[in-house]
Amino acid sequence: MTSTAITAAELLTARHLINGEWLGEADTERLNPARPGELAALSPSGTAADVDAAITAAAAAQPGWAALPAPSRGAILIAAGNLLIERQTAIAEDLVREEGKTLAEAKGEVKRASDVLRFFGSLGWAATGEVLPSGLPDTTITTRREPLGVVGLITPWNFPIAIPAWKTAPALISGNAVVIKPAELTPLSATHLARALQDAGLPAGVFNVVHGKGRVVGDALARDPRIAGLSFTGSTNVGLGLQEILNGRRARVQLEMGGKNGVLVLDDADPRKAAQVVAVGAFGLTGQACTATSRVYVTPGIRAAFLEALTAEAAAYSTGDGLDIVNSGEARMGAVVSRQQFEQDQAAVRSAVERGATLLHGEYDGDPSGALFFPAAVLTDLPFDDAAVTEEIFGPVVAVLEVPDYEAGLAAINDSRYGLTAGICTDSLARATDFAARAQAGVIKVNRPTAGLDLNVPFGGVKDSSTNTFREQGRSALDFFTWGKTVYTGV
Repeated sequence: MTSTAITAAELLTARHLINGEWLGEADTERLNPARPGELAALSPSGTAADVDAAITAAAAAQPGWAALPAPSRGAILIAAGNLLIERQTAIAEDLVREEGKTLAEAKGEVKRASDVLRFFGSLGWAATGEVLPSGLPDTTITTRREPLGVVGLITPWNFPIAIPAWKTAPALISGNAVVIKPAELTPLSATHLARALQDAGLPAGVFNVVHGKGRVVGDALARDPRIAGLSFTGSTNVGLGLQEILNGRRARVQLEMGGKNGVLVLDDADPRKAAQVVAVGAFGLTGQACTATSRVYVTPGIRAAFLEALTAEAAAYSTGDGLDIVNSGEARMGAVVSRQQFEQDQAAVRSAVERGATLLHGEYDGDPSGALFFPAAVLTDLPFDDAAVTEEIFGPVVAVLEVPDYEAGLAAINDSRYGLTAGICTDSLARATDFAARAQAGVIKVNRPTAGLDLNVPFGGVKDSSTNTFREQGRSALDFFTWGKTVYTGV
């Protein structure tokens, strides 16, 4: 393992990583959303030529990487995960500056990325095939999993090191080479992942990073015939466009997209505990998670007590600069990631109120020219087809609606174009079991926040939340990055 000395100035600047070399003129500024005018990062604007160079490097490096024994590949991932933990504080501080999370959330995300690398690294020692019986005499049947070759990854800004890690790790342990396009708003977080892999001994060309705009870099990745598979996390509209391109050339595609996650709160639930569950899901991470709770359906007997408790919970989610420990040490929400997202949050709440909604907590008249702090918002008295109930906002905004009973609540949960996560708060085992069976979502939470996932289990959605073909995380993540082969051996 080698160690690279990195100056403070270099840590502020992200560059392309192509064939082991850091390249590109950093010409794009990223400002700190919590500190107006403060520079958080610099990054280059990638071109189609940069993508071509990265794919060429990956294609040349991939056969040698695949030929390396899987335990040796895994050792590099484990070493990279260890380096992330060694560098956790510095990485987390950069993540806060460019994305806006609280420092505690950022440190947790860096640990998650480290754990993901180490988990998949350990799978280098795990069997990936089977020995099966044959109907023929003196014949053995085995199965093998082979790498796709060169894969493309397109990742979002809301988990800027965790999501790149959980796509990269299964791709690499399977023997693929990678070209990744990180989110434009968070170039440093992906750079830290790349440095850890490089310092852990990953061969040049196996992992390549190209920064830039999605319509340039992402489009070039999707259209290049050498990209055998592309994994994308982001908006539904962009994802479906990429799917059309990849399907057109019969390449593999994995999409994790939007969510409008609902929670059903029944009369038999504890209103205070249910409010805590909803608040964590709705306001944690500033609501900027595809798994965040954004709509809640309550039955009549618990409505008043639940709304009172949820309003109190929302008031406890104070906002502040994630790095201002002295003045904002108790802050539970950091800044919104960008002015565009801040204005989107404002518009969602303002328009709902103009349509007749009651705003129990929150505001929508703040000046977005300053620090981008948006208070937790609780809306009620909305029709079921209101945009605040049906469309993804991606901010700390939750709508609460009344339903007459369990069946009506379940129907309301399922009445959505999305199906990522869904939750229920109840003391009834029968209701919880029935909900788990009938709710139309890829992840079901019973008396737990919709946001928050274990790394060793499958993750993905249905409907417009996912392609619903290949799952991410856990051993299931290997399926997307490999193809199956059956071998008959006679004696």
